[in-house]
Amino acid sequence: MVEERAQRRLAAILAADVVGYSRLIGIDEEGTLRTLKRLQDEIIGPKVAEHQGRIFKRMGDGMLAEFPSAVGVVRCAVEVQAAIALRNAGTPEDRQILYRMGINLGDIVVEGDDIFGDGVNLAARLEGLADPGGICVHRTVRNEVRDRLPVAFEDMGEVAVKNITRPVRAFRVLPDGARAPPVPSRAPAGRKTRIVAVAAALAVAAAGATGLWLRSWEGARKQTVTVSVPACAPVPERPSVAVLPFANLSEEQGQAYFADGLGDDLITQLSQISGLFVIDRNSTSGYRDKTIRPQKVACDLGVRYVLEGSVQRSGNRLRINVELIDAGDGHNLWSDRYDREISDVFALQDDVIGRIVSALEVKLTTAEQQQLARIPTQNLEAYDYYLRAETENYYKADNLSVGRALGFYRKAAELDPNFAEAYAGYARAAVEIWRLDYDQSLSAAVARKGAYDAAGRALALDPSNARAYAVLAILQLGDRRHAEAIESARKAVDLNPNDAEAAANLAIILAYSGQSKEAVEAIERAQRLNPNPPPGFQLLAGKVFYITRQYDRAIETLEAVRKVWPSVETVHEFLAACYARTGKLELAHQEIAALGKIFPDNSIAYYGLLYDYYEREEDLAYHLESLRLAGMTQWPLGLEGRPDDQVTGPALKAIVLGRTWTGRLCNGRPGGGAAFVQQFDAEGRVAYRTNNSFATGSTRFDGDSVCLRFDGHFRDKWLCGSIYHNASKAGGSSDDYLYLTPSLPRFFTLNP
Repeated sequence: MVEERAQRRLAAILAADVVGYSRLIGIDEEGTLRTLKRLQDEIIGPKVAEHQGRIFKRMGDGMLAEFPSAVGVVRCAVEVQAAIALRNAGTPEDRQILYRMGINLGDIVVEGDDIFGDGVNLAARLEGLADPGGICVHRTVRNEVRDRLPVAFEDMGEVAVKNITRPVRAFRVLPDGARAPPVPSRAPAGRKTRIVAVAAALAVAAAGATGLWLRSWEGARKQTVTVSVPACAPVPERPSVAVLPFANLSEEQGQAYFADGLGDDLITQLSQISGLFVIDRNSTSGYRDKTIRPQKVACDLGVRYVLEGSVQRSGNRLRINVELIDAGDGHNLWSDRYDREISDVFALQDDVIGRIVSALEVKLTTAEQQQLARIPTQNLEAYDYYLRAETENYYKADNLSVGRALGFYRKAAELDPNFAEAYAGYARAAVEIWRLDYDQSLSAAVARKGAYDAAGRALALDPSNARAYAVLAILQLGDRRHAEAIESARKAVDLNPNDAEAAANLAIILAYSGQSKEAVEAIERAQRLNPNPPPGFQLLAGKVFYITRQYDRAIETLEAVRKVWPSVETVHEFLAACYARTGKLELAHQEIAALGKIFPDNSIAYYGLLYDYYEREEDLAYHLESLRLAGMTQWPLGLEGRPDDQVTGPALKAIVLGRTWTGRLCNGRPGGGAAFVQQFDAEGRVAYRTNNSFATGSTRFDGDSVCLRFDGHFRDKWLCGSIYHNASKAGGSSDDYLYLTPSLPRFFTLNP
């Protein structure tokens, strides 16, 4: 027979003991034992099991139980104390049964069905520090729970306890965040007051007067509480989940990205399951570092279930707590605690996904099973860089952050050339640089090619990569390949049906392709998946509503964006167009004026070039006419060239090829803007420089227009314009010529 070896692991331990047990037995032995058995059978045992605990030792008037998570054990203890307080209502004070409870999180030794070790001993010592009817926890428990349950903690300071060499930092649990009065050190009356206060607070929490997170029990069902609550978002028929940002409990600095990334990865995987409705990460990110009840989250976001957890990383060790809560009644459907090597992180994620799917009774398709079973990378360093990139790419969205994300994705792909998600992430960051002209990180041409190449590489490694398809859709729209763009966008939505970004991408592509009805359906779905969207998402929704002629919805959405993004030019542009189309011309003119302060070069000609990816010419013409009605000028700064002053024919090439221009950019001010020098060679190659920029490009002639294209500028578009003699010295310039173009018109003189 092989001797069973003891195992050591981390666990949350609850120690509970009846206050004044001997006195109660002396008063009424049979009645006391009968009441204790009812409490254990009807309250304590069921509650421990409900929160995935296990009672491993009973001692007549007390017991010890093991739990997989600190949140679960504290929730259980609070619910048990609240239920007992209700059961005691109406019972003479000297016959009431009150428990003291102590909770610790620490190492235990498992031998068969029994548990030993310092973790157990300390829980018992903490129980002795608790008030009758109260709960005392160790600092480690408080650290894991304090931001995740509606309870407050009262610091008891460093306390010396028997057989523990060092003082223990202990905390009283104050249910529902209520602050109880301090306990006098030596006053029986004060102790009684404290007992009553704690019991009352527990009873209030149990009845739900201030919170609904505690599950109802038999003793509370007879009580009714009327509360005024705001209307909640509708809940879908299929199982619906919101994953809250994981709390970062790591002591090491700079580990928040790991907790964020781990939670986001779970959202990504859950989003691929067609039988679930999963809220977008942008909507749940607003709850980061906030103490909020699952019911409030569920009400805000319109879901039934809330997943929350914490991550503690120390070297190569991970400690993760996860629990799935039914917000309908506060019931903990499932919770677990993982203490693993970091190399087990993907197995851990698989287990969490599997437990959620099982708890919600969701059936996976064969394709979903195969996709969820994929290990993204075997290189943990690459995965670490990937998580860093994800935090930059999703939550900041400025030039520097997207540039940093690009570097982290690149490093992840270098460490593991077969890491499909790293390439897909790189493609997404690169397409943002190209789309938003973040040329400080990469030139537009390089970013566009990088996005295409990385998306293609991601799909070669993983043909089911939804993000890569979404990037391809954006690029294909820019290339005016509308049918392919729609196909790629639909593929992204099919592969990740809960991805709000994919749905929004499909919406804007359909809108620019003239498919209004489907565009509105797609953006409405995206909004449902992302009910607390960031401004950029709302701006896209406003554009979809405008393009599809739903002006009232567009105005409502865009006005909300303007409040938080007053300096973003696109907001004013589309608001001006909406106001013009609804006859509110004064408001339209105000938006054009606001746009001019942010972007003085705005013009009909500029936007006609910028939006050349409308599939139907009549739709582009409609938008340009909206801007004209709003008061926008045809050319930047209201500049106009007289036909009699235009340089044409051979004279045009004579002042371009092989010549050097010196002058100033137009900015509407006397004397012009920045000085520039522009040199052409005989073949039309051109170099352009100012005090803080330098660019090279090409020249071509289109009839009597001169067209320039500079590498990496304005998405590599050709900018065509006419040259006029500056006979009237427009704009206060003394230069001889005006080169009138949709972007950066300039006054210039030919060098001798």
